Amino acid sequence: MSDLAQGMGEGGWDCHVHVFDAAAPARPGHYRPVDRPLAQIEATALEQRVRHLVLVQPSVYGSDNTLMLRALALEPGRHRGVAVVSNDIADAELDAMHAAGVRGVRLNLVSPVGEAIDSARRFAALAPRLRRLNWHLQWYADAGQLPQIAELHSAGSVTCVLDHLAGLGAQVADDHPAWRAAERLAACGAWLKLSGWYRLDAKAPYASLVPRIRRLAGLFGERMVWGSDWPHTTFAPEAMPPYAETWQPVVEALGVEAAVALRNRQPHIYL
Repeated sequence: MSDLAQGMGEGGWDCHVHVFDAAAPARPGHYRPVDRPLAQIEATALEQRVRHLVLVQPSVYGSDNTLMLRALALEPGRHRGVAVVSNDIADAELDAMHAAGVRGVRLNLVSPVGEAIDSARRFAALAPRLRRLNWHLQWYADAGQLPQIAELHSAGSVTCVLDHLAGLGAQVADDHPAWRAAERLAACGAWLKLSGWYRLDAKAPYASLVPRIRRLAGLFGERMVWGSDWPHTTFAPEAMPPYAETWQPVVEALGVEAAVALRNRQPHIYL
């Protein structure tokens, strides 16, 4: 039994994965997806006693959530989803997504085919629609963008989720303004994803990030989730890192007991 599986029950949560179909239309200018079906990540995760997944819409598919929604429909209620949507999406379509298991919308400010947007205008358009459904807004952003995100969420009207350690990678100075923005966001009830270590100027076993995880854990407390970021699109398809490798920094930073507790509870943002 792996270190990841030790002491875990059967209901653990991996809160950041993607599914891909090589035949599906994809935006040019970034990676070209290979087949990574839901069954593959389910089998990989179950080997580590992880049964539930949060399927995050990848940037290469834009706002065409067909593949993610099809995956959620395979076993209704087991997994959850985070979509990418346009400002003018119909309420009926949002309601159908909610019934399928979607619980949030993602704004990607980092990827080459992400969203080059006026964040304030996008937030204003989405916020009332997210509030109606009790959905969250998930940001994939650089550390330098955190102050603006903190300002947008200052009223606390929409729950904020920060991808990939909020961009606070190994090269971000300890006194960078992003840390103060992270404090503000935590105080407003934001959530943090412990994920994407290899996107943060760090290499396995990611020891340089452990002090940062601990510092952020002091701010966000139980409002943290872990995600493997499978299938690790920054790597070549034949060179994917071991699934359990993305869990180990959480154990190193929090200790086994706290890490297992974090993994085994269903976060209320995904209820």
